[in-house]
Amino acid sequence: MNEEKNKMDFIQLLGPDMSVKILTHLDAPCDIIRVSAVSSSWHRFVIEHGLCKQLCLAMFPEISGLTHMIEFDNIIEPLGNPHGSCVNWEYLKRNHKVYAFLSSGLHPVRKSCISKAISASSTDNYPEESILHTLEPGDRTEYTASYWSSKGENDPSVPETLVYKLVSEMCLVTEIHVQPFQAFFQHGLPIYSAKAVRFRMGYPRYPIESESAVDNITANEVLGDNQFIWTCTSPEFPMCQENSLQKFKLPEPFLCIGGILLVELLGRVQKQEMDELFYICISHVQVMGRPLSPAFDVKVHHPSGKCTLKYHPPPTDPHISSSTSSPDSSSSSRLRIITSNLVQRGVRRWEQILLGALLGSGPVVVDD
Repeated sequence: MNEEKNKMDFIQLLGPDMSVKILTHLDAPCDIIRVSAVSSSWHRFVIEHGLCKQLCLAMFPEISGLTHMIEFDNIIEPLGNPHGSCVNWEYLKRNHKVYAFLSSGLHPVRKSCISKAISASSTDNYPEESILHTLEPGDRTEYTASYWSSKGENDPSVPETLVYKLVSEMCLVTEIHVQPFQAFFQHGLPIYSAKAVRFRMGYPRYPIESESAVDNITANEVLGDNQFIWTCTSPEFPMCQENSLQKFKLPEPFLCIGGILLVELLGRVQKQEMDELFYICISHVQVMGRPLSPAFDVKVHHPSGKCTLKYHPPPTDPHISSSTSSPDSSSSSRLRIITSNLVQRGVRRWEQILLGALLGSGPVVVDD
């Protein structure tokens, strides 16, 4: 009798309500995966109570508007509970995997997220002073200066904008870096910074038909604000009149859905001596954050702006032994210490690989 009592785990002892309350205090995806890997009963408990989904939406509340549907293997299905216990269990397992990968895939890390430059509100000399030069770090190449320049203005309050495409339709952006240009070839070495900078993120109002359409947009083909929907707007940040890569950290990570960044350069501080006009010149723009995992994509429905999250499971890794089975099988009794005697052997392959990816030891691969 005492031996049977000792075999009871805390979920059975505390009951489901208290167990859920305790487990929802976990704040890292790897911890939820560890919990689901303890035993088959814990695995089922985590899935049935949607703990991965709860954590994902707690970490990134911005995505709550697009998780009302998930496209899995090119089939759109709502997240409600379908009829039938067997179908419901398979449905919950699928959502468990999706939210586990989504919450881990969006975890902020430092990475350059700009894919290409799209448009500038004005350009003084194209292509010598094109926005394309802002993609390269530094203010000069081997033979010439590397920067974008606005047209000159008599009014120092006239703003300028730069538009960029990010590497993914969904990026979690943490900070943006901007470097004003110092004209080392002009008398006095003037620095053509802006007074302040503000950032907007969103998606095109109408779909861009092809990549070549983006490539063909030059600084002389300006895209206006009316061509984009901005879903995130930062506060204004003061810009120093310094030749340095200035870092502007967002108050909280911005989830950019649609992959478009607008850099607003507000106010001018430097006149050019030869024509007495105010200019803004930028040598480099950099976006730091984490793009969505390649297993996910976002489709924006134009012109409503509603979004669908698409999930495309990667192929099964052929190098993983097929002897590993699900936690519901009898072979799951084999034990293997992963961390602090917590995780046991018998974890499904996708969970082992996900845990390895979260801990930095391997790639994320889904095994269906």
